[in-house]
Amino acid sequence: MASPQAAVNRAGRALIGLAFATIVGVGVIVGAASLWFRDAVYVDHTLPTEQTDVVIPRGSTFGQVAGLLHDKGVLANPLVFRLLARLRHVDNDVKAGEYRFPAHQTSDAVLQRIVRGEQFAVWVTIPEGYTAREVARTLADRSLGDAGLYERTFLQAGGISVDGARTQNLEGYLFPSTYLIPIDDSPASVAKILVDEFRRELPADAARRARALGRSVPDVVTIASLIEREGKADEDRPLIASVIYNRLRLGMPLEVDASIEYTFAEHHDVITKRDLEIDSPYNTYRHTGLPPTPIANPGKASLDAAFAPAKTDYLYYVAKPDGHSAFAKTLQEHNANVEQYLK
Repeated sequence: MASPQAAVNRAGRALIGLAFATIVGVGVIVGAASLWFRDAVYVDHTLPTEQTDVVIPRGSTFGQVAGLLHDKGVLANPLVFRLLARLRHVDNDVKAGEYRFPAHQTSDAVLQRIVRGEQFAVWVTIPEGYTAREVARTLADRSLGDAGLYERTFLQAGGISVDGARTQNLEGYLFPSTYLIPIDDSPASVAKILVDEFRRELPADAARRARALGRSVPDVVTIASLIEREGKADEDRPLIASVIYNRLRLGMPLEVDASIEYTFAEHHDVITKRDLEIDSPYNTYRHTGLPPTPIANPGKASLDAAFAPAKTDYLYYVAKPDGHSAFAKTLQEHNANVEQYLK
């Protein structure tokens, strides 16, 4: 009969053997997993099977990006892709835009492309009310070309044909929106993208509406640009439109500060009395009628207001601190509003 100590020794050896076997087993599993992960990341290049273009929307999470690339046939395993990005701490560094993935890329190559931002088209937002010069600078800031070249393209003589008339340039017709712009496009091609969107946003019966207002479509676009720069609240825009049309009908100067500001190279917070003496066709204090071109690129709300103004007897408005405008029919009422809101 074995002694108690011998039994303990045998049990100890058995535990040691079991622990060793477990360690070996875990090591084999870890090694196999490491080899699998390495192959999935650096070796497997079966996808995409052909050159594939993918648009990554702005604001996408990394999980959404991985799922999108998987759905488009660029990635075989989105889970591996997400793990790789997490290990490299780059899952918050993906650049939105449109990417072109050549056939047969590894997951590592795909990740590097979207983290470095190797897009062939980038997202650009053109805000409402930007001038052509501001649009040019915005595009240049997104590394899409030279601002001066864009400005010359937008403002050169000879614009587009609208309602049977030729516009002086493209001011007013570069529609504010968010675009996916190819990085190799010429300024003329980019201009066409923005102008085509303007044409899509015009009311379908724009010519008929303009005729009913006694105006041409370019006239109404110019009015829309004044509304864009003067109005802050969308609900005020049709009322501002009514003031402009009422003044035009009566032969009154429009007296729009924003039209004078358009003549300045840089933004002015305040229009001075000296500014009001500037001899420019854009000085709507000295000259009646509309300025010779739009003074900005109006958005949809301002275009709609210009083509469908409210029916009022208002001749004046003044901005209030809350972003809305106070309207008046007489100069006396207007002066009271100025005293209340601007003093």
